[in-house]
Amino acid sequence: MEKDKIKTSEFLIQSLATGVICFMACQTGFVMAWPSYTVANFMSNETVLSRPMSSIDISLLGSLPNVGGLLASPFCGYAFNTFGRKYATMFFGLPYVVGWVMVTLTTDVTWVLVAMAIAGVGIAGQNVSLIYISEIAHDSIRGGLTACSASGFFLGILISYTLGGYLSYMQVVYTHLTLAALTILLIGLLPESPVFLVLVGKEKEAAKSISFYRRVSVTSKAVEAEISKIKLQLDPRLEKMLEAENDVEMTDMLMEKKLEIEAAQPSESAWSSFKKSKSSRRALITVLIIMGATILMGCVVLQVYAEPLFKEAVPTMPSNQCAIFLALDFLIASLLCVVLIDKFGRKFLLIVTSSASGVCTVLLGAQLQFHWAPAWFTVLLIYLFSFVYTVGCAVIPFVLASEVFLPEVRSFCNSIVMAFTWIYTFITLIIFNPLVEAVGLGPVFYFFSVVCFLGAIYSHYCVPETKGLSADEIQVLFLKNRRQSIHK
Repeated sequence: MEKDKIKTSEFLIQSLATGVICFMACQTGFVMAWPSYTVANFMSNETVLSRPMSSIDISLLGSLPNVGGLLASPFCGYAFNTFGRKYATMFFGLPYVVGWVMVTLTTDVTWVLVAMAIAGVGIAGQNVSLIYISEIAHDSIRGGLTACSASGFFLGILISYTLGGYLSYMQVVYTHLTLAALTILLIGLLPESPVFLVLVGKEKEAAKSISFYRRVSVTSKAVEAEISKIKLQLDPRLEKMLEAENDVEMTDMLMEKKLEIEAAQPSESAWSSFKKSKSSRRALITVLIIMGATILMGCVVLQVYAEPLFKEAVPTMPSNQCAIFLALDFLIASLLCVVLIDKFGRKFLLIVTSSASGVCTVLLGAQLQFHWAPAWFTVLLIYLFSFVYTVGCAVIPFVLASEVFLPEVRSFCNSIVMAFTWIYTFITLIIFNPLVEAVGLGPVFYFFSVVCFLGAIYSHYCVPETKGLSADEIQVLFLKNRRQSIHK
């Protein structure tokens, strides 16, 4: 089936809407970056708080947002399927506002920690909000627009670090609060996802949404075709028909047929639909493996360990300046991913960046163990590894999670993926220090390099290419046996 090309006006409005939704990711960046440059003040005797924070308090300050995110993840799927993609995204913007309001009103250490935990609830919703982007984006640019969420996150970190270097404590907090409230207001101006509207039987509203995002008349044939396409993806018979033929040509034929289905809320729960969907189960396993592998590649712990490494390698450079440069490195790499992901595909970028990350971690491990190069080379390797990793490995698992599942189980499966993301991150961080104490920092990075190369091999053999494909076409890839998928 020949793919329709995206119009300029359609590209612009979808990009603008994506920018608004990705402003949520900026809020996550604010929450994650804020503790790093407030720690010195919080621990000093001249702290703005009621008392200096202890080392345990500081650990909680950085970790409690993750706890809030983990606890909220199981409820994200329900919220996005019940309230809709738009209103659920707005709802999960509220914890950011509440968190910053609490910080402005209290100097009590306990309440500041509670505020950060509450803000973590917003992080869980922000991650699942990628569904919203994937459902309003044209297939040809879906990957790039979804990847913009990572750019929003790194932009938030960069902005927060920069503000922390030039504004006072309360000025930073008030700025973060204002931007959090503005985010909710801006998202409120966007139409709901047409996929969700069809899912709950609101076809007229879905037609208006498609008209807005596709920049066509609400009565045009293009709107009618898009609704038929969404209905096809929601048809419970779809997977059986695709599995019977197990061929993309079957998908093309089905797309030409106007299947009559009930455009009402499904009587089955997402869990029931998931149990019956072989393609969704296979897709979930694939995404969980890729997500676990990319987290275990070591960039998470490198960020934690970057400050002491920077101090050792470039002691004359202020730590805040190093952090700003690192955030800028991440941001530029994520923007490059936005440009490349729909040109070269998810699979290709995963293979290349996993392999390149493996090379970087081997070199970094050898440098940390043997110091065979000047100290500045350590800094160069940190920036290089961070850049290469972010171009693909850091972003693509989240893109896959937002696009490989059928609409009726998409929110449910994303909640599972995000919950496992928190678990993977926790495991990686919790085993890092014991491993360093047992074998040394350098050899730990050799372990990371092994994971990188294994991730590249798995991506080559087991991850199907989803570039430019619609949801029903993606299901065909997961319904094929492994040998067929390898040659895809």
